Amino acid sequence: MPDRMLRDFFLGFIRLHILHHASLEPIFGLDMIRELQHHGYQLSPGTLYPILHTLEREGYLISEKSLVAGKVRKYYRSTSLGVEALKHAVIKGNELLKEITRAHLD
Repeated sequence: MPDRMLRDFFLGFIRLHILHHASLEPIFGLDMIRELQHHGYQLSPGTLYPILHTLEREGYLISEKSLVAGKVRKYYRSTSLGVEALKHAVIKGNELLKEITRAHLD
């Protein structure tokens, strides 16, 4: 499988993972990099921050700046559009994964 295709698949999963965490509580970039490392993803800030900015620009996240230990930190949380998109993606993703796993793991 071409590396580009795998990268696209995993970036989609990462976007969903970001929406998931941002729907539970406000998140910030470095914390998400650490969270994704727990799942085996090695993202640089140069990869993660454009994803966060795109999700915000498209209306799935909203950000708020906060002063933490003398530094400005940008926190993101899911909008209602982001929560609905996540719900829809989970339903559709589960449907497709059930079909795929039945065909390839049985």
